[in-house]
Amino acid sequence: MKHNKLKKVLLGSFALFILFVLSACVENDSAGSAESETDTYSFKVSHVVQESHIWHLTAEKFNEELQERSDGRMSLEIYPASQLGLEQDMVQQLETGSIDFGFLTNAYMSTREESLNSWFMPFLFNNLEEAATMRDSKEAQDMLATLESQGIIGLDFAFAGNRHLLLKDGFVETPEDLSGKKMRIIGSPAVQSFWGKTAAGPTAMPLSEVYTSLQTGVIDGMDIDLDALVTEKYYENAEYLTLTNHATFPTVITMSKQTMDRLSEGDQEIVRSSLKAAVDWGVEEAIAREESNLEQLIEEGVQVQELDPSTFESIATEVHEEFSEQSDIIQSFIENAE
Repeated sequence: MKHNKLKKVLLGSFALFILFVLSACVENDSAGSAESETDTYSFKVSHVVQESHIWHLTAEKFNEELQERSDGRMSLEIYPASQLGLEQDMVQQLETGSIDFGFLTNAYMSTREESLNSWFMPFLFNNLEEAATMRDSKEAQDMLATLESQGIIGLDFAFAGNRHLLLKDGFVETPEDLSGKKMRIIGSPAVQSFWGKTAAGPTAMPLSEVYTSLQTGVIDGMDIDLDALVTEKYYENAEYLTLTNHATFPTVITMSKQTMDRLSEGDQEIVRSSLKAAVDWGVEEAIAREESNLEQLIEEGVQVQELDPSTFESIATEVHEEFSEQSDIIQSFIENAE
């Protein structure tokens, strides 16, 4: 009997020892599966604009913030002007983790996620400052959240400026002034809907083709923000600028889900806080550049005239109603922005 008791005590002690060892192993494995906050990272980010553009400058600011907040463990390699491919290529690279961040145009991303058409509702904002106030809205956060199903994390929105109309010949005062004009537009469902309701001949084309197309007369004008107008020098081929503020133009700043998932919680917070600081700076800079860009264009000889937006009111209302029926997020966005 005593022998059996001793045997049970020994077995029980051994079992407790095994459980202790296994628990320690699980803790060690768990700690090993999350990347250490002493690891270093050189992230890749890609975008489609030139190095003088505000989005590139925002990416540079992001790099500065990352290095400072991580004590030099994190840095950013920036690939501008579609060096790593067009935006559809960039999205695939984000999905596979071959690039870590993308500054993607809302124009392209709105073809993949319906709610992003919110930003292109015509004549919703009188200026860029008004548009930027919607960046932190619940609707904007809901738009970003929808992107995770595509294998990418939506982090924030930054802005290039509001959209205006540049023509080789004459200003725009009414929709009729666009009759027969071959206009380069950005490819987006909401933008195409708006332009389809005018008398113009809208044509979507990549940014890289626009300068030559304007120069050779393939297009008569374009829908453009002032920052791109200055950095891409389209004013060299067209000198009539109608200030319309008919839409705003964000970039959707995204991150590879694969990259995010391999970071510790602490490093994820460094990434998020660094980006927020960079975008806060970039938005203020973009607002300031609206004025300085316009001054530069006038110095370059561009003729400028403001549009009375009431002349496009019926078209704008049609587009708002059309897209409100398609998405609750868009409907709420319009209501809260007005």
